[in-house]
Amino acid sequence: MSRLPDLPLAGEPQPRERADAARNRARVLAAAERLFAERDPATVTMDDIAKAAGIGRGTLYRRYPDRVSIARALLDEHERALQEKLMRGPAPLGPEPETSPAERLAAFYAAMVDMLETHVHLLLGAETGAARYTTGAYAFWRLHVRHLAQQAGAEDADTLADLLLAPLAPELYRYQRDKGTPMERISGGLEALAYATLIPRS
Repeated sequence: MSRLPDLPLAGEPQPRERADAARNRARVLAAAERLFAERDPATVTMDDIAKAAGIGRGTLYRRYPDRVSIARALLDEHERALQEKLMRGPAPLGPEPETSPAERLAAFYAAMVDMLETHVHLLLGAETGAARYTTGAYAFWRLHVRHLAQQAGAEDADTLADLLLAPLAPELYRYQRDKGTPMERISGGLEALAYATLIPRS
């Protein structure tokens, strides 16, 4: 059975830090997560975050160059956990010989919908527009989906991987939920897409 090659996880481990730096980091992340959840993340400024965290702008900018880097730091923990399950977890998320590529893609979609439902405000803060395609997490998801497409015998797995990831854009998920589409329907539609795309044709 072919196997997804190991990749670096969502972010590099943080070096050990002074106690005051750790406290400031925790305050920044807590303030940013609250602001991203309360408002459109695109309207949250670095000044807003610094004020909500009770720290100076210089202190904030020494650690985080922009709002996107803060959102990415908040997402790292959640993305690492899912990446670990994809590489070494139990089926159907993890690699098992008996699990078909379509089953694994459907399980990946379900896990991503769970992440979107809980953390869409962070994803909107970190991955809107072209920024989505430059993250390490997107590179990981793309390699995983391309690997599944190759296993299923897709003729152009490289192109197909991006097309299969497109429905997971946080802007689309927010739009669907705002217009009243239940997350169960979104997950069910993605499951149908997985099976329709990766079941080998006779």
